[in-house]
Amino acid sequence: MTDLLYHWPSAAQFGRRVPKEKFYEHASVNTALRERFIAEIDHVIWAYDLAQTSINLAGTDEIPDIAVFQVEAKGTDVSEKVLSAVDKSIPRPLIFEINRDITGLRETRMVAAHKQIGAGAPKISQYFSTSWQPADSERQPLPTAITLPALYAALLEPLTGIESRPGEVVLELAHRLKTISKLEREIKTLERKLRTEKQFNRKVELRRSLKTKQAQLEQQRQDP
Repeated sequence: MTDLLYHWPSAAQFGRRVPKEKFYEHASVNTALRERFIAEIDHVIWAYDLAQTSINLAGTDEIPDIAVFQVEAKGTDVSEKVLSAVDKSIPRPLIFEINRDITGLRETRMVAAHKQIGAGAPKISQYFSTSWQPADSERQPLPTAITLPALYAALLEPLTGIESRPGEVVLELAHRLKTISKLEREIKTLERKLRTEKQFNRKVELRRSLKTKQAQLEQQRQDP
């Protein structure tokens, strides 16, 4: 995982606490998920709003601004189910900073998913995250960008753990990462079956399938 926290511009500071009830109103939150909200989140601060009025980068209908939410965890972390419910309730891209206290040490991790905003409910990719870091770690300046969509892509790319290909947009990178995750799971399953298989012919078939999946994985990880 990447070790990275951004230094958010002071001009973009927003600092508004968002009641958890607001997320219940705008997302499909059933009783079980509401209980997870209560158990996992102490409070949420809309800490920064990266917009044309605050950082002088032009937005679009899909990305009018980028919100940075600081989430205070009650325990050791906040689950992706809860983050996804928050994400789906807000019609703009979100970057989360999750804070926790572990035996007196305050730690932070940054997490985000690529969000497509259209006429219907937002479509959210898998979540990408940094490792946990001391909350007072040195922060990096924002990536250089000339528009908010370009900034959004540049903010997400380091979290994915792989470099984007030339001309590859964030959505395409998210799809490629989903394929990589699927292939990694399939390879682990084949390796497990290969270790326990007794029949020679079946072992040959498993090895052939394993080599094919490994080659596909390598192709997905490499630049074209």
